[in-house]
Amino acid sequence: MGVSHPAFVSFDRVSLAYDEASGYAIEDITLSIGPGEFIAIVGPSGCGKSTFMKLCTGLKAPTQGTVHVDNKKVAGPLKIVGMAFQAPNLLPWRTTLDNVLLPLEIVQPYRSKFKEKHDEYVIRARKLLETVGLDGNEGKFPWELSGGMQQRASICRALIHDPELLMLDEPFGALDAFTREELWQVLRDIWQEKRFTVVLVTHDLREATYLADTVYCMSKRPGKIIAKREIDLPRPRDLEITYSERFTEIVHELRAHIGRVRKG
Repeated sequence: MGVSHPAFVSFDRVSLAYDEASGYAIEDITLSIGPGEFIAIVGPSGCGKSTFMKLCTGLKAPTQGTVHVDNKKVAGPLKIVGMAFQAPNLLPWRTTLDNVLLPLEIVQPYRSKFKEKHDEYVIRARKLLETVGLDGNEGKFPWELSGGMQQRASICRALIHDPELLMLDEPFGALDAFTREELWQVLRDIWQEKRFTVVLVTHDLREATYLADTVYCMSKRPGKIIAKREIDLPRPRDLEITYSERFTEIVHELRAHIGRVRKG
């Protein structure tokens, strides 16, 4: 079930137009995400899912309406956010360990203490890498890692500075089915332990159903929320639940919403 209020993230009648000629990318979105809640956003390509993420993190300002995160109006890029994308975007000249440490070199208050607390930060990074099954790979470069291993490192990099809000934009979309399901479980376990707030953008309805507390379906551009589905499956969720009749019913329900959007 969804987490109760007060909201950690709230959108109030939010619309965004990149320019007058192209019209609205998203329109009139109102929703609330509770602290520690895991939500997923699904919808057809170009519906504004990634635009939603940019508004959430302060990378874009709304044309209309307001966005609040942690009871503050978003007025610029937020420091409390971790982000991971479909492409791991690891720096090829840095080792796995150094890629994971990168946010601590950039984000305050860690940046000013990086040299002083370097050993402490290395221990933190090694612990995260061990959590995702990458212990022993700290000294390897990105080209020495498989796609799944690179994405595990990317998730560690997104989490190294203990963000309160984790934004995931199709993070497993380029991986094979088995690796994708492995990483669902890795993410599930880290979230169960730390309980940060998560916004997952995905095309995979099984992924959304397995991981999220609440799934929002978006319409074609201009993107609007056309359905909200609380996922009433018990936690912690084992992968076996994805083969259950109840799980399949929820996926079919979400698919029906998307199907109506595509035909409309």
